[in-house]
Amino acid sequence: MLAGHTFFEWLAFLGIIFFMLFLDLGVFHRKVHKVSIKESLTWTGVWIALALAFNFYIYQKMGSQAGLEFLTGYIIEKSLSIDNIFVISLVFSYFKVASKNQHRVLFWGVLGALVFRIIFIFAGVALIQKFQWMIYVFGGFLIFTGLKMLKEKETHLDIENNPVVKFAKKHFRFTHHFEEEKFTTIHNGKRYMTPLFLVLIMIESTDIIFAVDSIPAILAVTPDPFIVFTSNVFAILGLRSLYFALNGLMEMFDYISYALSGILIFVGVKMIAGPFFHIPTSISVAVIVLLLVISIVASIYFPKKK
Repeated sequence: MLAGHTFFEWLAFLGIIFFMLFLDLGVFHRKVHKVSIKESLTWTGVWIALALAFNFYIYQKMGSQAGLEFLTGYIIEKSLSIDNIFVISLVFSYFKVASKNQHRVLFWGVLGALVFRIIFIFAGVALIQKFQWMIYVFGGFLIFTGLKMLKEKETHLDIENNPVVKFAKKHFRFTHHFEEEKFTTIHNGKRYMTPLFLVLIMIESTDIIFAVDSIPAILAVTPDPFIVFTSNVFAILGLRSLYFALNGLMEMFDYISYALSGILIFVGVKMIAGPFFHIPTSISVAVIVLLLVISIVASIYFPKKK
């Protein structure tokens, strides 16, 4: 048993995910090509449909409360991943990654993210179970992050001085040019990393940073690692296709950052207040959706002057 769930349940879930990833890269994207908006929207729909189908399974097997917790976690992670889309776009633009190679980078980035997410989730659950006061630490951190996000007008990314980039350039040999879709190549009998590998570790490291926000946010909804992990996985798997679908449209939503900061502050308050009074999960879903809807409507009808 793993936190109330059988080993078979975990294995079956991971098996389904890896089978879908195999279909994604090994069948539908076996040939490197630029992902069209139609294709990205189709895959976005597929991942959302799978998430909702799994949500129904949780509802049937574990009850309405667990089903609502999964849905809340999924919406929170999906919402917070919007900022991740901005950063991915900045990284691709900085390194001038060809459109046809972007899907491959995001695919392997997601695989790495799955490993780090499950480590973070079990570590977070273990900390909360062993040290109850960690609830206040996580809650305070979410509130701090939300307030900090309110003050930041734009997303900044100093890639040249990024410690991950500096470490990679110091410890690996790099080619000066891309080698098609390859992460490594051999020149004169020596192994070299390509700039695409640098892009991959940049996206991997930024996902870890975003996980520091999103994991505590979902733990504020439920301490069940199975629900936290599965809702996280479905959200980040859909992130790749969502990136291609929304990359060119995200600049339209001027006020989305206010909604994201509001979500972080709300779940932080919910986490701290939990031991004293209970905020129903249904109210949490309503607040999160309302914040997102208000920000989108405001962005459409009251756009900022460029």
